[in-house]
Amino acid sequence: MALGEADTTTRQRRQLAEAAIAHATRGEWEEAVVANRQLLDLGPDIDACNRLGKALAELGRHAEALGAYEQALERDATNRIAQRNIERLRVLMAAKRPTTNGKSRPEKAPVTLFIEETGKTGRARLINLAAPRVLAPLSPGDAISLDVQGDELVASVATIAIGSVEPRIATRLLKLIASGSRYDAAITTVHEAGGEVVVMIREVFSHPNNFGKVSFPTQGQSGIGVRPYIKGTPLRYDDDDEVEEADEDSEEVEELDTTLPEYSSEPELEEELVEEP
Repeated sequence: MALGEADTTTRQRRQLAEAAIAHATRGEWEEAVVANRQLLDLGPDIDACNRLGKALAELGRHAEALGAYEQALERDATNRIAQRNIERLRVLMAAKRPTTNGKSRPEKAPVTLFIEETGKTGRARLINLAAPRVLAPLSPGDAISLDVQGDELVASVATIAIGSVEPRIATRLLKLIASGSRYDAAITTVHEAGGEVVVMIREVFSHPNNFGKVSFPTQGQSGIGVRPYIKGTPLRYDDDDEVEEADEDSEEVEELDTTLPEYSSEPELEEELVEEP
């Protein structure tokens, strides 16, 4: 291949990758499928295979999505993105059941929910998780509801419980909810096989009774009051980074780990859509 032809191909690949990522960011999954397939027509591309699998999965075309991830795994047997999603899709296909709300996918949370604001947003792990077949249809970005059930704060999707907010966080929020405050939440990480689900919780209304009480206390932070949790989109299947937690001395200084995982320009797709150089 001549040098000029190589440069042209490289430019085409870069443009198609950028287009695929942009379509996924906007939830334009059909267009994302086309862009990624055009990219694969130019030659093997593990990242494009993973992005294609994500787009097809979002469209409910699970068998095709599985094939795309398997293609990625054929070229890299250690590819964790493909491994996790192949496992997830197999569980989902084996269940042979519609998603919890009867739609092709659970409802997505607005991107604004994922803008981190000091004192008003925080992340929490879910405990007492539902069975893998219940978690299989879920993905990062899915909206969830938080319901008080006794001394637990239960996370649900379309009335089906998927787990409970860890007590370290739930204890404080339960008191604030009892006094009239309200919260929205969405999934940021879901790895049913590994037994991990992490959610982002945002205070949407602080009742006057809770004046001066912070939903998510922080310690030793100053300066920036609002910063983005993500740059492009909330969607991600998995987050390789562990969600660090700090033990606090008391409830008043209890806080969520606000250390943010490095995020590229895209929503899984941090791992799944933006592993481009």
